[in-house]
Amino acid sequence: MDINEKTTTPSNGYVMLLIIILLLIIGVAGLIMMKMPLFILLILVTLAMVPGLILVNPNESRVLLLFGKYKGTVKNNGLFWVNPFFTKTKISLRARNFDSERLKVNDKLGNPIMISTILVWRVKDTFKASFDVDNFENFVVVQTDAAVRKLASMYPYDNFADEGLEEDITLRSSVNEVSEALEKELEERLDIAGIEVLEARIGYLAYAHEIASAMLKRQQATAIVAARHKIVEGAVSMVEMALNELGKKNIVHLDDERRAAMVSNLMVILCGDKDASPIVNAGTLNH
Repeated sequence: MDINEKTTTPSNGYVMLLIIILLLIIGVAGLIMMKMPLFILLILVTLAMVPGLILVNPNESRVLLLFGKYKGTVKNNGLFWVNPFFTKTKISLRARNFDSERLKVNDKLGNPIMISTILVWRVKDTFKASFDVDNFENFVVVQTDAAVRKLASMYPYDNFADEGLEEDITLRSSVNEVSEALEKELEERLDIAGIEVLEARIGYLAYAHEIASAMLKRQQATAIVAARHKIVEGAVSMVEMALNELGKKNIVHLDDERRAAMVSNLMVILCGDKDASPIVNAGTLNH
């Protein structure tokens, strides 16, 4: 039978506390003055009522059981009195942080990576958290690790467009999309335990140690190639502009051979890694 959480409001604890104090005073005074066994019974009954007092702090709850039967959950704050025979289990409703361990898993392309997640969660349904799973805190830990492993296998760490493996979503660059996918996966897994996922995101992400150096060199090479591509594009534009300006202003007339030599020299200067050391020709164009 499917049972959902049932919120209950017990009797006012302040009134019951006053009644208990008055009964104790009457019982002790009557026992001293009259010395009747009846007052001993009154004192014992009054003391048996004391365990029924419960204090519920903000963002806390008490799950009530009577001989194994669920009687409800107290979520209101304050001092209350319930049946002394109730079993009263405290469950916090506060938001909690969980920073998972760094797991070594394979991404979509099979590359070993190290990944961890930061999860913000809280108990939403105290009945499910208490009775549908054995230990809801351990359940959160295990299911979070499982969700992270599944997430890592769904996406590549990074794009490899130069190898024809371009992906729309990657673990490194698509932070929002990956976080949404992780939250959805965790919500489905933790709903059975009455857990609400407030936020989930990747806390740590890196290549595994054995391939980190090789992947770093690959990223550096890709960056260098991209930078060189931009430099060459800019150099070609500058050479074209220089030749056009020289031709418009009739500063110098160049034949094809000298034009080719000028283009070669300018490209070397503009695309070189080091500053060029010019040689000044003080003679004619023929020298």
